[in-house]
Amino acid sequence: DPRDWPLAAARVRQARHTHTGLDWEVYPQGLTDILQWVAGRYGPLPLYITENGAAFYDPPQADGAVDDPLRRRYLRDHLRAAKAAGVDLRGYFAWSLLDNFEWAHGYSQRFGLVHVDYATQRRTVKTSGKWYAEIVRDRGAMLCASETGEI
Repeated sequence: DPRDWPLAAARVRQARHTHTGLDWEVYPQGLTDILQWVAGRYGPLPLYITENGAAFYDPPQADGAVDDPLRRRYLRDHLRAAKAAGVDLRGYFAWSLLDNFEWAHGYSQRFGLVHVDYATQRRTVKTSGKWYAEIVRDRGAMLCASETGEI
C-alpha cells in the first residue's frame, strides 16, 4: 500500500562519491538527468539554474587565503553536467556568493564563493570564487579545455 511507504527506508551512503559538509552526496549526473527530464516533459524552454552549490569545510589558511578545491570541483563537475544535458540553459547561479546564514544550519555551514569572517565582516574571495569568475569571463570555454585535468 503506497500510503504505508516508506516502511523501512534508509539512506544508503555511496562511499565512492564525494560528500559535502552536510553529508549530501555529490552527484553531478543528477543535474544532467533533471534538466533533460524537464526539457523532455515541457519542451525546449529556456532554463535557468537559480541555486546550486555545496558546503565544505574550508577554513582560512595562516596567510588568510581560502583554498577550497572540493567546491571548485563541485562547480566544475556540475557545470559540465549542465552543459552535457544539451538543453537551452541560459543561466547558472552558484549558491552562494557569500558565506551566509542558512535557515536550517545558521552560520555553521559555508556555501560561499567568498569567505566571510563573521566577527570582523572581512571578505576573502576563495579560490573557487576566482575560478568561477574566470569561467564567467570566458563564458564557460575553460570547461571544455580540459575534460580530465583539474581546472
